Amino acid sequence: MTQRTIKSLHDGLKTHDGADVKLTRIIGQPSLKNLDPFLMLDAFGTDEPMDYIGGFPPHPHRGFETVTYLIAGNMRHQDNQGNEGVIRTGGVQWMTAGRGIIHSEMPEQTKGLLMGFQLWVNLPSHAKMSEPKYQEYEPEQMPIERHDNGAEIRVIAGTTYLGTTGLIKNEFVDPTYLDVTLPAEQCFKQSLKTDETAFIYLHEGEVQIADNSLTIQAGQLAVLSAGESVEVTAYQPSRFILVAGSPLKEPIVQRGPFVMNTEEEINQAMDDYQNNRF
Repeated sequence: MTQRTIKSLHDGLKTHDGADVKLTRIIGQPSLKNLDPFLMLDAFGTDEPMDYIGGFPPHPHRGFETVTYLIAGNMRHQDNQGNEGVIRTGGVQWMTAGRGIIHSEMPEQTKGLLMGFQLWVNLPSHAKMSEPKYQEYEPEQMPIERHDNGAEIRVIAGTTYLGTTGLIKNEFVDPTYLDVTLPAEQCFKQSLKTDETAFIYLHEGEVQIADNSLTIQAGQLAVLSAGESVEVTAYQPSRFILVAGSPLKEPIVQRGPFVMNTEEEINQAMDDYQNNRF
């Protein structure tokens, strides 16, 4: 099998969003504007309430999907269609914004650690105006694969090398989303489709991909080359997410929370939002 290697390395950009929530933007910043089909990846993590307490008050989306995965803490979501729930530690929400939704994500806590990721996944042109929907799962539902070498894989989407299948179903990009905890000096392997886009974001530790001389440091994202599999070795206890999906290969026109294929569609999205048609 053709082994994937590191194509490029990217450091996150410290920024803030929502009501001044401090976060690190990894995809969606100047050095990595997008990574088809992935539009944005934010990492957040702090035990300082003032860094997250403002949350993300009501805001619109159209034309893509948002994936919220919490490593620590609790987040309440509400939308203008009457949906409401709490994403808890280890839980995941995959929201298809489709033709338009207005929602909020607010911390369900006033102290303690809040940590996790939000990923934006593009929708193909024929699905951008689809009905909004949710795939939301409690932490107790998360498939967890444990290996003899101490590795632990939380399977959000896709299927592991050993056959554990994740929770999320997505026919558009057929995603893989794995949260991998790997002890020092141990190896993790995963098969992937040869031409799908794939990246690793290292949350903790230090790892190497295949026999590449480069190492990934905590807080870095590695874009992977094409290939049929990826092999990760940890130099120290490490935790990372491996994300992959089929590129859509369509024009991307983005203006804030709207992602469409043409300027005309973006203008229509803005007009629809401003005139309460979401």
